[in-house]
Amino acid sequence: MKTNYIETQSVSFEDFKKSVLEDYRLGRVSREMSYLGRREVLTGKAKFGIFGDGKELPQIAMAKVFRDGDFRSGYYRDQTFSMAVGAVTIESFFAQLYADTSVEREPASGGRQMNGHYATRSLNEDGSWKNLTQQKNISSDISPTAGQMPRLLGLAYASKIYKEVSFEGVEKFSNQGREVAFGTIGDASTAEGHFWETLNAACALQVPMIVSIWDDGYGISVPTKNQRAKADISEMLSGFQRKEGENQGCEIITAKAWDYEGVLNAYARAEQFAREESIPVVVHITEVTQPQGHSTSGSHERYKSQERLDWEIEFDGLKKFREWILGYEAVIEGNKEIIATEEELDTIEKEAKKAVKDGQKKAWENYQKEISDLRDKAMPLVKKMIPQNAEIQSIIDKFNKVISKSKKDVFHLVRKTLLVTRGSHTIERQALQQFYKEISSVEKNHYSSHLYSESQWKATNVKEIKPIYSDSSEEVDGRVIIRNNFDKIFAKYPETLVFGEDSGNIGDVNQGLEGMQEKYGELRVADTGIREATILGQGIGMAMRGLRPIAEIQYLDYILYCLQGMSDDLATVQYRTKGGQKAPVIIRTRGHRLEGIWHSGSPMAGILNLSRGINILVPRNLTKAAGFYNTMLKSDEPALIVECLNGYRLKEKQPDNLGEFTVPVGRVEVTKEGTDITVLTYGSTWRIVMEAAAELEKLGISAEVIDVQSLIPFDLGHAIVESVKKTNRLAVIDEDVQGGASAYILQQVLEKQQAFRYLDSAPITVTAEDHRPAYASDGDYFSKPSADDMVEKIYAVFNEVNPKKFPNIF
Repeated sequence: MKTNYIETQSVSFEDFKKSVLEDYRLGRVSREMSYLGRREVLTGKAKFGIFGDGKELPQIAMAKVFRDGDFRSGYYRDQTFSMAVGAVTIESFFAQLYADTSVEREPASGGRQMNGHYATRSLNEDGSWKNLTQQKNISSDISPTAGQMPRLLGLAYASKIYKEVSFEGVEKFSNQGREVAFGTIGDASTAEGHFWETLNAACALQVPMIVSIWDDGYGISVPTKNQRAKADISEMLSGFQRKEGENQGCEIITAKAWDYEGVLNAYARAEQFAREESIPVVVHITEVTQPQGHSTSGSHERYKSQERLDWEIEFDGLKKFREWILGYEAVIEGNKEIIATEEELDTIEKEAKKAVKDGQKKAWENYQKEISDLRDKAMPLVKKMIPQNAEIQSIIDKFNKVISKSKKDVFHLVRKTLLVTRGSHTIERQALQQFYKEISSVEKNHYSSHLYSESQWKATNVKEIKPIYSDSSEEVDGRVIIRNNFDKIFAKYPETLVFGEDSGNIGDVNQGLEGMQEKYGELRVADTGIREATILGQGIGMAMRGLRPIAEIQYLDYILYCLQGMSDDLATVQYRTKGGQKAPVIIRTRGHRLEGIWHSGSPMAGILNLSRGINILVPRNLTKAAGFYNTMLKSDEPALIVECLNGYRLKEKQPDNLGEFTVPVGRVEVTKEGTDITVLTYGSTWRIVMEAAAELEKLGISAEVIDVQSLIPFDLGHAIVESVKKTNRLAVIDEDVQGGASAYILQQVLEKQQAFRYLDSAPITVTAEDHRPAYASDGDYFSKPSADDMVEKIYAVFNEVNPKKFPNIF
């Protein structure tokens, strides 16, 4: 192996001494933050606390090999590391603890995440990318304690891509692929499947990734021996250890959390493997202590033995570090040199306490000032209302009795006052109303903005470009249109890649990528293992680093494997950073009606309810699907695009402007005009609805058929209610289960668009049975809504209205 970081360092003793004492100072500051943070929670000034005490030394060591351009994907224990790389200050740490909504004071999340969840800002205020190679990057943390692992794979894999792929602006994202992705995980969370799937994929792909396992012997109260097959995770991982001369596997390095020299050397070696040789590394940090237990929710004295508690005191990392400093001696040019005396270390500790207390005080004052300013503006307006209603004085008295006031208390004061003075139209009340509107707008931005992009590149800003047809436009299989459109995409966008099961060599199972790997190479059109969660994570991480990945999940049914990552990670990226990060990955899948329980499902309700923050697009054919890909690649938002599984061999006319035409998101399309009833549907079921509509015409019922196309966002132009105004009746045809996506559609149309005002009959839904579809054509017919079902149920609406004209069928 090449010479490592430690062995190449040549510094004077004074520089060495300065570095050691800076490390000690940082460790003490971080520890005091943990101590004071816990007290702030227990005294009621903060809601919850979870801290990184006990992990100071390995995190300081990790930070020393963390370079500009590198990325971290971790969890809520890494405060010392985050301070060391400049992502967290004392003040921002406490601002997050108090849930301060100022991005300037709490840049990780603007008060949206509980403490310990760190992030750097990858985006400028306008949503454009910063130069990520000129800063140390932390991808926004999530609480599911192995959920950060799939994303880590993508952050590391991007470096491999950047060694080979270049495009205009690439210098913002990578320095020729030399970046390393660092991950952190608690020892107990290595029992999660995401850990094993990620490590397996990293070992197969050989990506520059360093995973640190903080091993404190417990998962909250459950000891390690009850977490996995073996208590020692390094022993369990021994089969992953790479063999000499093989391009598979990883390196495994162990170090004790209290051993300063040991952790420095461990991370120096890990960096060498990852950065210079693109080898994944596991750094197993053992004998980690947790001085304050898991969190403020409980005490570790409840489950740790006295022997263990005594051991943790003795082997506390900062205690051992102090002992090491005091015991260090070196003879240089005949002179005995030491690092520090006890008095000097005592001074550092006192200074650390004071710095933390001062930072906490300033953070609290800033947080409270925003609330007091709000109160001071509201109270005079409320007091002016007292003559109008005697109850207002008691509302004020109740407000004044609240000791630690928050924004919600001020809002309750204002709203309660408006409630008890309803019906009044005085100037004073109008002023209070206006004030309420203004402050509501501010807090909506603080708490509910940036679920989707708010930049100029947001999906709804992409203009429609219609497909162009000519006399020479061919009728081809749908798969040919999607394939040829991908060809145009890959030529136009060198930063675009696609990967998934069978996506590469055979051009996907339906040949929608036929010949693309041969043309664009194995990196840009790649096969993966059967590992849906990390296919998604690979996409998220790559998208966070400026690439435009298309992550292919072979069938819609298998989306369930990565739904946790879609919901907890991808859907919340923009929201949980208040516009500070984005991950515009496109998830490509195929589904809806075909054959069998696990190849024709339509779990749309689960996807819709769990994936707000992702565009959910359900094109009715492959031309529409191609248009959605073209649209989303102009956008900076993530999307799920569900291709029709039964459409690849159906004929469609191929547009002349492949790669250019776009389908607008959030817009429906009327595919058949009618006057008697509005029929809504999407995806593969649309073809059957059109058949049913033709049959209904013969029965004297004129159905207006609308293809929803985009479930999220949904009908932004409110075209559906305009149709209902004309027809006065509504049917939703959906292949999801009863009360599934149809319930969502009805809520959007009846409540949000207020279409109930125009109905002359009760709205109906025609859905699948509550079980999964049985196999074969008959299974589809009896499991999902057929044309017969649609005709009969819509006909029954008119039978109820005019039984003479529309007599009973049965």
